[in-house]
Amino acid sequence: MTVIDLESYEDALATYDPVMGLEVHVELGTKTKMFCGCSTELKQDANSQTCPVCLGLPGALPVVNEIGVESAIKIGLALNCEIAEWCRFARKNYFYPDMPKNFQTSQYDEPIAYDGYLDVQLEDGEIFRVQIERAHMEEDTGKSTHVGGATGRIHGASHSLLDYNRAGIPLIEIVTKPIEGAGARAPEVAKAYVAELRELIKALGVSEARMEMGQMRCDVNLSLRPNGTETFGTRSETKNVNSLRSVERAARFEIQRHAAVLNSGGTIVQETRHFHEEDGSTTAGRIKDNAEDYRYFPEPDLVPVAPSRDWVEELRKGLPELPRLRRKRLKEEWGVNDHDMQSILNAGAVDLIVATTDAGAPSDQARKWWMGELARNANETGRSLDELPVTPAQVARVAELVAAGDLNDKLARQVLEGVLAGEGDPDTVVEKRGLKVVSDEGALSTAVDEAIAGNAAIADKIRGGKVAAAGALVGAVMKATRGQADAARVRELILEKLGVEG
Repeated sequence: MTVIDLESYEDALATYDPVMGLEVHVELGTKTKMFCGCSTELKQDANSQTCPVCLGLPGALPVVNEIGVESAIKIGLALNCEIAEWCRFARKNYFYPDMPKNFQTSQYDEPIAYDGYLDVQLEDGEIFRVQIERAHMEEDTGKSTHVGGATGRIHGASHSLLDYNRAGIPLIEIVTKPIEGAGARAPEVAKAYVAELRELIKALGVSEARMEMGQMRCDVNLSLRPNGTETFGTRSETKNVNSLRSVERAARFEIQRHAAVLNSGGTIVQETRHFHEEDGSTTAGRIKDNAEDYRYFPEPDLVPVAPSRDWVEELRKGLPELPRLRRKRLKEEWGVNDHDMQSILNAGAVDLIVATTDAGAPSDQARKWWMGELARNANETGRSLDELPVTPAQVARVAELVAAGDLNDKLARQVLEGVLAGEGDPDTVVEKRGLKVVSDEGALSTAVDEAIAGNAAIADKIRGGKVAAAGALVGAVMKATRGQADAARVRELILEKLGVEG
């Protein structure tokens, strides 16, 4: 990979003002494609989910997916957009081998939703408003697999394999207006915007929006202009960035790269760029076309879309509680501060905690286990929380066993370990591993007597008034009972037997 000289981030921002534009593609969760009846089910045999329409064969006519239109309207409403009374599709012409028709059915100057905004919250609680230019309907391309090269890209490959299963899957492209005024926080704003948009899409139920699976991906457009000026600089477009962290890194890298080029007297080329996860860099792709290069014209085979105002208002009334308002409500209900709520959001734990409380656990216990033991396991295994093989109902059951005194925290961690290892539900793991708290007073009394007898010097200290020394005897009992004793009850028994008040 070519080494690219970068300006320091601080020096870049001392001279230049970044302007961003973010284009986010959302793959809708419809059962069939946007213009035909082919299935959208994932991981099927290559080219098994195709038909004359999505393959672009002569004489095949498309029909618009009603659920796709409905999903687009819901997204537009949630983004505070105007919903067009009349709009139509257009043909976007360019050659790519994974686009079987040699054009993409999209929308150009007549999108279904336009002129909206999304308020996003930054790490320190500041609210930044991102203006939305448009949200329009289109279709995805197929998938190319380049074989024989070292990088998996077309350059250096010996041949390419094409799978058209994805061709025609419904997409909504959400395009921001130029994002100005973010300054040094531009990368943070980009990440926060995509994060908030992802939560909104998931709340609407129109897509799972899993970025790692390509269901949501972001193109990061960035340009620099000298501080104090108004004219936009030449932009670059980093394509198909598929994680929140990568969106932030791509914006930051491009700020530093643009500044280095401009400071050296060079010229920014309007081009697409590839993002590299391994080091956060970008490399040149192809010269970026302008709109006129795509030769847009109205799609002759599709009738215009004219959603009735009654339908739009019906959809508006059916919108769920939007994520930022929901988080505000939950923050108050849970009694957490902004920092803790942001940590929960960053961990992807909000819905899991809600589901655990719905299953009967107190909210503090639900947060404790998801943000503690389970978050640790997710980090160690490189998974997200919702990929762990444990359900909110199972976590709620663990919390219930702790509350009933059947488990202590140490034992509860072992139970979760067993559930994660596939040993069964919490009750099964408790039974198989013999993890229940020892609550038999006789057994506890015997264990305490043995601990006192084996640690006479410590017992004398406790009798002499050094009650804190009881912790050592409690530890001895816990060790003897393999951590299955109730530590609080053990301490009470120790002090009772030694004639000391706690």
